Amino acid sequence: MGKHYETIPPEVVPWIKKQHVFFVGTAPLSPGGHVNISPKGVEGTFHLVDERTCWYEDLTGSGIETISHIRENARITIMFCAFEGPPRILRLWGTGWSCIP
Repeated sequence: MGKHYETIPPEVVPWIKKQHVFFVGTAPLSPGGHVNISPKGVEGTFHLVDERTCWYEDLTGSGIETISHIRENARITIMFCAFEGPPRILRLWGTGWSCIP
């Protein structure tokens, strides 16, 4: 059974930092739209600020679907999964915004 936390537990932080790939999921409000799931994984682009805040640099992509969805409704899920060692999946649910340099 999965565990739910109100904040990112300190014991998972080292595991998060070791992951080479993570996935970002967003969706529009419209029932006619579709869920967008994008793999990410350029080293050094995911950052934990504190137990409730993280950010990532979106350096590549085929479009701006993630940004469009976030501007529409701010919902975002970031998922990490183990590709080495024991099975593990961690999802961060929250709200996001885009920041263009």
